[in-house]
This record gives sequence, structure tokens and C-alpha cells, in this order.
Amino acid sequence: MRSSPPWWTLLSSGAAPAVLIGGWTLAAQRQPGGYDSTVATISSLAAQDATDRWLMTVALLGVGVCHGVTALGLAQAAPAGRAVLGLGGVATMLVAAFPLPAAGPAPAHAVAAGVAFVALAVWPALAWHRAGRGPAALRPVVSVAAALILLGLVAWFGVTLSTGGRVGLAERVAAGAQACWPLVAVLSSRWHSHRRGTTSSPEDEQP
Repeated sequence: MRSSPPWWTLLSSGAAPAVLIGGWTLAAQRQPGGYDSTVATISSLAAQDATDRWLMTVALLGVGVCHGVTALGLAQAAPAGRAVLGLGGVATMLVAAFPLPAAGPAPAHAVAAGVAFVALAVWPALAWHRAGRGPAALRPVVSVAAALILLGLVAWFGVTLSTGGRVGLAERVAAGAQACWPLVAVLSSRWHSHRRGTTSSPEDEQP
């Protein structure tokens, strides 16, 4: 029987959405008048010509680290799902490492962002265990449904990115949902272990 996810996975999974949403909120407030968060992308806040671009850069790096830590500690998820969640975290950090330039194409940024969005959308579908045996959030139907919803939000963002419109809104909804699902998985795993009387071992409680 897998033990409850250690306390630091609760911290990392909870910090991810807080850091992401807090980062884009603070960074948007530092932009010149006329900045519209429903139109401009998250990446524009960390672009080379953005005001106080370090705010969003640090936020993206922090979110990536949080996903990596959560992937390491979420032992109740299948290894494939944890690996893809970790990949999404690394790709998120690369989004910060390859910012949008002031002008011109940004292929490295586009690849990193694409990998991050896809990985953070599909990992739930690879994280499930047998029905009726594990946490609710890691059962097949729930995991696949979560992945389909996240992929649908990413597709919405992709459509708005290619056709114009409220790109920023679509991206923030997709990214926010992706940042929240690891927290749901951790909470579900801890609740499941609590119900079955499983506690973390001393080793699990070490950061």
C-alpha cells in the first residue's frame, strides 16, 4: 500500500497555482496603461521588453519547480504520469529561460511552451491506477476526464492564438486549471490514505 504523499507535496502543489496567478497579477499591474490581461499572453509579462519582467520570470521558474517537487512526492500516481508532470515542470522553467524577444520569432520559447501545455494537460491520463483501489482523482475515469478537459482548454487557447481575440483569457484559464490539478491529486491521495488509516513514514516527512 502506498503511503500518503508527504507534507511537502501539499506545499508544492498548493504553491503552484498561487505563484502562477499571483505572478501574472502582480506583473500585469506593473505594465503601462492599456495593458489588457484578457488579450495579452502570460509570456508577454516575461518578455524582454516587459516592465519588471523578473516578476513573471521568477513566477514561471517557481511553478516549474513546484511541479517537479510534486511529481517526486506523489507516489500514489503511476510513474508515467509523474514523469510527464515533471516534464511539464521542466518545460515551464524553459519558458522562463527562453523569453519572448522584443520583436521577431521565438522558436525555442514556442517549443518550450507547447511541451509545457501538452505535458501538464495529459499527465492525469497517465497517472491512474486500477479502479476502486486508489484515490478518486487517480482513478481511470476521473483521470481521463481531467486530461480531456485540460486538453480542451489548451485547444481553446490554441484556437484563439491563431484567430485572435481574448488570447490572454483563454491562456490563463488553461494554465490556471493545469496548475490546480496536481493539488487536487495530492489532496485526494492524502484523504484516501487517511481514510484507510495510512500515515507517512518518517522518511516521507523529510523535505
